[in-house]
Amino acid sequence: MVDKIIWAIRGLLYAPFFGAYGLPSYIGKPIFISGFKKIFIGKKVRIYPGARIEVHSNKGSIIFNNDISIAQNFHVISGTKLVIESHVTISANVFITNIDHEYQEIGKHILKQPILIKKTYIGKNCFIGFGAVIQAGTILGEQCVVGANSVVRGDFPDHCVVVGAPAKIVKRYDSERKVWRKTNSLGHFL
Repeated sequence: MVDKIIWAIRGLLYAPFFGAYGLPSYIGKPIFISGFKKIFIGKKVRIYPGARIEVHSNKGSIIFNNDISIAQNFHVISGTKLVIESHVTISANVFITNIDHEYQEIGKHILKQPILIKKTYIGKNCFIGFGAVIQAGTILGEQCVVGANSVVRGDFPDHCVVVGAPAKIVKRYDSERKVWRKTNSLGHFL
């Protein structure tokens, strides 16, 4: 109970610095934040210690909708609007971005080359496993499950399980049979 009181007080102290900060939400420390006013936190968002939340560019923003639980050592970088919908659970050591670095110019440092921005979106009720990397250009539909240590890029439909590096669909929910079924890597039932 004492912890929750401390969380509430910390939330009240943090609130004025963000674009929005819904209560009761919690952000553990230590934390690194860049672009406070472009970060929007809904109600009942729990971000545990060791997070790094970065917004780059004037067009960047990160929207954490309601009832999100994020474990330790989370890292997110955004160069445009990046949305994490409601009721998402993110395990420890997860990285999410909508930014890639160009690398085409040989002999030129990668950080001196242009930044490429691609839409990244996490749908409602998703679960992202330990150590997963959600790369720029990834769209996760509703209630997707991402396996531990997966490297994810691409468009994944609602109600699927994606695993691997590179991540592929291995299961989808069959709404006719009301069960989860194995699929091929394209998401077609076996």
